[in-house]
Amino acid sequence: MTGGRRPSAAAADPGRGWRLGVFGWPVAHSRSPAMHTAALESLGLGHWRYGALPVPPERIDAALAALAESGFAGANVTIPHKHHALRAADVLTPAAAEIGAANTLTVLGDGTLEADNTDAPGLIDVLGEPAAGRTALVLGAGGSARACVWALREAGCSRVAVWNRTTARATELADDLGVDAVTDAFAADLLVNCTSVGLHDPAETFDLLPVAPAGLADHRVVVDLVYRSGGTPLLHAAEAAGTRTVDGLAILVAQGARSLERWTGRPAPRDVMDAAVRRD
Repeated sequence: MTGGRRPSAAAADPGRGWRLGVFGWPVAHSRSPAMHTAALESLGLGHWRYGALPVPPERIDAALAALAESGFAGANVTIPHKHHALRAADVLTPAAAEIGAANTLTVLGDGTLEADNTDAPGLIDVLGEPAAGRTALVLGAGGSARACVWALREAGCSRVAVWNRTTARATELADDLGVDAVTDAFAADLLVNCTSVGLHDPAETFDLLPVAPAGLADHRVVVDLVYRSGGTPLLHAAEAAGTRTVDGLAILVAQGARSLERWTGRPAPRDVMDAAVRRD
């Protein structure tokens, strides 16, 4: 069911040594543990612990069901578990329910589990300009893409379109959220890459995405959710074309800060978090 905001269990008892973490498969590359550990220390909650939680798909349902009884205040959830997180929850925020994917789980005071999606507002936090009236093209059709499409639609974009290498997946997402599916890129004001292209093999970027370096000048802002040391070819090409860019680390911090604030009930130290994720 959907519901309003009830207090988190941890915010009511910050003196307890709560556990936090990020579920994923794989998850060793995640910078969330370093980011949240630095934030917790800054907030005087160094007795809390945040770690990487590598759990394969066949075991994730059991792991999420045991969250509250295992001493967790909550957890982040990344690929490929965002849909599992939604199903595991007792309470859904409106954003999680409408997007159909969750990246933040919170244990509430009565032991029930709330699912939220902080990816969506995290994107809007870092755009640096109003989305209202702009056109947007989202590349990808997974959980992060669903969050970004929903966020841009809710922020008042005049048109939101989805592209995916598998056209049927783009069409399904577009139909679910009432936006457009496209088979090629166009000169949208906002270009948001929600695929994993460029993470493991940067050289494949412009072979697998429907954009070319020369065409990036047609966009006002290029956002790449992928983050890797040295940046991504997509963002390097956009910068060379004179387009403003937003990297995946900025979005990681924005969504992570919102998760942390939900768990602790305290303002997140975003500058501390940003410094932590950019430290090689």
